[in-house]
Order: sequence, then C-alpha cells, then structure tokens
Amino acid sequence: MPRSSLSREEIRSFAQLSPFELKDKFIAIATAAQSGRPGQKGRTTRAMLNAGRGNPNWVATGPREAYHALGYFAIEESRRVWTADNLGGMPEEAGCAERFDRFVRTRPGLPGVELLRASVDLAVKRFGFERDAFVHELADASIGDNYPVPDRILPHTEQIVRGYLADEMFDHRPPEGQTLSLFATEGGTAAMCYVFDSLLKNGVLNRGDRIALMVPVFTPYVEIPELDTYDFDVVRVEASLFTETGVRQWRYPEEEIAKLADPSVKLVCCANPSNPPSLALSDRVTEQIVSIVAERNPNLIVVTDDVYGTFVEGFRSLAADLPRNTLLVYSYSKHYGATGWRLGVIALHDDNVIDAMLAAQDREQKARLDRRYGTLTLDPGTMRFIDRMVADSRQVALNHTAGLSLPQQVMMVLFSLFDMLDEGQAYKHRIREIVQQRLELLLEGAHMKISEDPKRAAYYIELDLLAEAERTRGKAFAAFLEQHYEPVDPLFRLAEQTSVVLLNGGGFDGPEWSVRVSLANLDDLDYLKIGHHLRAIFDEYAEEWRAQGG
Repeated sequence: MPRSSLSREEIRSFAQLSPFELKDKFIAIATAAQSGRPGQKGRTTRAMLNAGRGNPNWVATGPREAYHALGYFAIEESRRVWTADNLGGMPEEAGCAERFDRFVRTRPGLPGVELLRASVDLAVKRFGFERDAFVHELADASIGDNYPVPDRILPHTEQIVRGYLADEMFDHRPPEGQTLSLFATEGGTAAMCYVFDSLLKNGVLNRGDRIALMVPVFTPYVEIPELDTYDFDVVRVEASLFTETGVRQWRYPEEEIAKLADPSVKLVCCANPSNPPSLALSDRVTEQIVSIVAERNPNLIVVTDDVYGTFVEGFRSLAADLPRNTLLVYSYSKHYGATGWRLGVIALHDDNVIDAMLAAQDREQKARLDRRYGTLTLDPGTMRFIDRMVADSRQVALNHTAGLSLPQQVMMVLFSLFDMLDEGQAYKHRIREIVQQRLELLLEGAHMKISEDPKRAAYYIELDLLAEAERTRGKAFAAFLEQHYEPVDPLFRLAEQTSVVLLNGGGFDGPEWSVRVSLANLDDLDYLKIGHHLRAIFDEYAEEWRAQGG
C-alpha cells in the first residue's frame, strides 16, 4: 500500500484540531477515496466505515411506542375539554386516571398501549403516586401546553428518574439518609456547560483555579478548561498502567490518584466508565478517592459523567460513595439510542459541599450573588446551587421560562420506567452483548490483545498502537514509528486507503499513538473489516521498517 498522499507537515497541522473536527477531514478523505483514486483503472466502490462518533445504531422501540400511545390519549384529553376543528383545550386532572384506564381497555391493538399501562402501574406502585395526578402530569406534559413548572424538573418525573439512577447508577444501593435533587437538561452536553458556568458564576471556582482531569477523557472536558473564560490550571491524572505482557490496562496507578490529595486541586472531572477506554473505575481507585476526600481534601468537588454506566454489570457511581462531594451527569442518549432526543440530568445530593461553600463565602461575595439572584427570591442566600444552575441556564432574567421541554421529560420518564420492567432489563443485556460481540470481532481482525477487565463497558475501545508495536516487534520498531511518522498518520492512511474513519486518542488526552473506535454505530461484521484494515496498515509500517534495515 502507498503512504498517505499528504505530507508529514500537512498531517502535523491537521493534528492540532479537536478529534471531532479532525474526523470531518477523515470523512472527506474517505469519501473521496471510496471509488478509488481519480484516473485509476478498475476503480471499485467501497463503503465508508465511520467508527468515529458514538451515535448507536440501535433504538429502544418499546418506550417510544408507549410515548406515541400516550400522545393519542393526551389528544383525546385535550379534545374532551374543547373541540372545535383543530382546537383543543388543556387536559383536566379530575378523573384522568379512570379515563386513561378506559382508553387502554378500548384500544387493545394500539402499539405501545400495554407497555404504557404497565409503566403507569409500576410507577404508581413503586413510588406511591396518586394516580390522577401522575396520569395528568404525563398527559399534559405530552401535549406540551405549559412551561415547565417546577422549572428544574416535574415532580413525578424527578421521583422516577431518581429511582432509575438508584437502580442503574447506584447498583440499587443509594446512599442512606441522602436525598438526590435533579435538574433535567438538554442532554449531557448542556449539563456539562451548566455545571462549569454556574461554578464560575457563583465563585465556587475562579478563573485560573487548579482542577484535575482523569484522562483519557471525553474531549470537551479537555477543551472547556482551556477556554479563556476559565483558563484553569489543569492537573492530569493519567491512566498509565500496563500488564506484564506490555498491554495497556487504561488503569490509574496510586501515585496518579494521589494528585487529588493536594488541597489546591478544587475539582476533578472524570467519565465513568471512561471515554474512550470504556472502563468503570476500579474499586481500588474509588476507595482511594474516598479516602483522599475524608483525610486530605474534604472540599474536593467531583464531576462524574456516567453516561456509559448501564453497560457495566453492577456499576456504582462515585456519587454513591461520595454523595456529599459529587455532581453526577447522566444522559439517556447512548443506552436508548436517543441522541436526537437530548435527554440529560444533573444530580446533586441535598447535603453537598458546594452549598456549604456558598454559605461560607465572605460578605462581599454573598452581596454580589444576592444581586444576581435577588429578583428570584427574597432570600437569595438560601438558594441552592442546583437551583442557581437552572437560573443561570437562562441568564437569570429568563428563569421563568427555564426547564427542559415537557415532551422530552415524558420520554425520559418512559425510558426510566421501561428499565424497571423485565422488558427493559432484557433490552439492557442485549445491547451489552452487541458491543461485546463487536469488540471481539474488531480484535480478531486486528490480531490485537487487550487486558481482561470485568468493568469494561465496551462502548468504545482505545488501542495504543505504539504499545502494540513494541509488544509485537520490539522497541526498535516503536522507535521507528515515532521517528518517521506523526501519531495520526495511521488514521490518514486508513481513511485514504480503506475509507475507515477512526478518531485519534491523543485528542482525548490519551497516548498520542492511540486510536478510538466506537463499537456502537456500525454492523457487527464491519468491525471485523476495520480490524483487518488496521492490521494491514500496521503490517505496511513493518514492511517499511524492514526495508530500512529494521
């Protein structure tokens, strides 16, 4: 195979881009190369295999059917109040549950209606809801005829999502004596923005403060702290352990976690399970962080992004073991194939260090914040941080229109209740099997090894090509690659020669010679092909090395 048509200098310049921007360059190269090079005889068309972005290619159909069945009921409720051509009225609460039961009985063939009924029954039984009030919240929210009230999250929605998080993020063992408050957001992306923005606006963090990132990590966590808005002093906690056979474990040594003991480190961000290595934190690391907070850095704020937690059996968030210090960010996007729905949540226990810090601020700082939030309450000093995030999300002045769209909150409710049913548990185990199968096929095609790990989510995999080079052909071959090529050179070759698109692990603050493969968005056998292509590129480098006397 020929080398990339781009010069080393061109490749080096592109490598400065964010991996998601660099991906667009790979896609352009792969698209142009799909039918072979211009003028090439016998051009053959090949499909582009884009494993760069983590949008899953599965969809949870059951709760979506239930959502649409609910929509028909909600429309009936609206027309019952006021019917005039295309005009309806606002659904009424009195008798709502009885009318819902009649609706379900009289439409046995409506797709999703039985799952909807089962979801409502489960919610009423598990959470002790008054049936009229709950069914009315669902119907009215489905219509979307009101602003979100309360703006942070609807009352029944909060209890259901709290139950879902207790099941899936806390392994059915939520912290005792703690109450979890939630802020429904436009996906995990908005949640991340709101967290950083409000921490800064409230003086909990200040421009230039020292924070830590557990890396590799999702690119925005790398890029946001470097913005001039924040300009944080970033300490990197690196997953740098290897097995005896030279395979990277993507695990954190004790000395790296020990960096969090420095009281000048005010906040640590982690993705758990990690992105891209896709591993949940080990019990050893969790215990070490808990110990550090208890003994050395009691005001450390932990921001944990746990979107992939449902892919690990027995997953338990740091928010469960460090409830007072942790802000939990969760998104429904990956588990349910719902990236377009934009469903996320910020969770914070009511007893937390951030509110304690706000209460301990000096008079000048409190006066400044009283002015900021003084139009919302007569006693702004008692306003909780989670409610300040809601206000800040709408520049305070528009707080009365804050909150996640109510139809979106309904979908969040139905996804959560689905998980609590046997059907939802079967679905969860099926999507876990899907990604594990794809991982095995990728590794089979690439002839590569990874460490065995029971906490592997397998939503992504990060492959350290330099470590693989050293493991299979020795240090001299690895040194040859570093001396003659840019770390992203393999990705340019893959795009140009095979129309395969992967992301560079260096953009996630991982090793420069690593690549990230999403195991969520292509057909199973495509991963076998990607593995074959990756191995062919690797063998090409080896041929070049041997030709130069290696």
